[in-house]
Amino acid sequence: MAASNGTGDVSFIYQQIFKVDLDAGPSTKISVILFVSVFFFFVNCVMLFALGSKRVFHETPRYILFGHMLLNDSVLLLLTTTMYTMGSFYLQVTRIVCTLLVFISYCSFRNAPLTLALMSLERYVAICFPLRHCNIATPKRTGIAIGIIWFLSSINIITDIIFVLIVSPSLFLDVLFCTQEKLFLFKWQLDKTQGFDVLYFVSVAVIIIFTYISIMITARSVSSDKDSAKKALRTVLLHLIQLGLCLTSFLYATINKALNTVTDSPSLFINLRYINFLIVLMLPRCLSPLIYGMRDEAVWPLFKYYFCYRSGKVRPSVNVH
Repeated sequence: MAASNGTGDVSFIYQQIFKVDLDAGPSTKISVILFVSVFFFFVNCVMLFALGSKRVFHETPRYILFGHMLLNDSVLLLLTTTMYTMGSFYLQVTRIVCTLLVFISYCSFRNAPLTLALMSLERYVAICFPLRHCNIATPKRTGIAIGIIWFLSSINIITDIIFVLIVSPSLFLDVLFCTQEKLFLFKWQLDKTQGFDVLYFVSVAVIIIFTYISIMITARSVSSDKDSAKKALRTVLLHLIQLGLCLTSFLYATINKALNTVTDSPSLFINLRYINFLIVLMLPRCLSPLIYGMRDEAVWPLFKYYFCYRSGKVRPSVNVH
């Protein structure tokens, strides 16, 4: 079949971010992955609960976006762990189930940088157009912007799914190990995916750098409310750092390919790929929302309060700027 010949080299060239060691490792490895996933999923849930505990968070665009980032990373964490565990235990599923898993994980993986760009733009409007901020950045418009993010992140994977439906719909009944590469029938699909990833990151980087420079210029030219401008600068700079953490996740496949090239021992490669999966793919996405929450003066006290099972004597107040 021509389609299968078209993907002869894709199997390793595109080591998809959720591909795992199907022949690998002791149960300790899986236990570590599960522990890390469960712990950070719990942390994200507590932070989401803290955001849900105050109505002001529901009405403030930047906290709506932060809540979306937490929810998005939590979904990605669950799906990544699920697919890793499925691969570790040689579990196979039909291609249609795999397509659903890959679709959600693909979108949530690429939502993160787009959400960071939107959060930076919200800070840009708040500092550079303070009088129009309440009219421009409304909860309703924030919800629409989140919908646009999901649409943009899904364009590429939707075209792959539609292409498979047109070319060979019977493939969706196949039973297989679940990776995104199973949706690739030809190498041009791989090139298209890489092109979309480059476009996303370049666009997001340009937006964040633009907002940082604009806020810095505004902070220097306006004498009033310099504290808010400085806080916004630190926030946007943090978004740039978070973008760097997202970028490390996208390097997972490249690092795997390099390890395969320089490593002669299959067992050594498997161990290095496991470390790569844990440190390069999982930890940056786990730490990014935690770092953002830690520096927020309104969210962090509430998070500590609920994380410690309300051990504080006085419930923290919320001061949203």
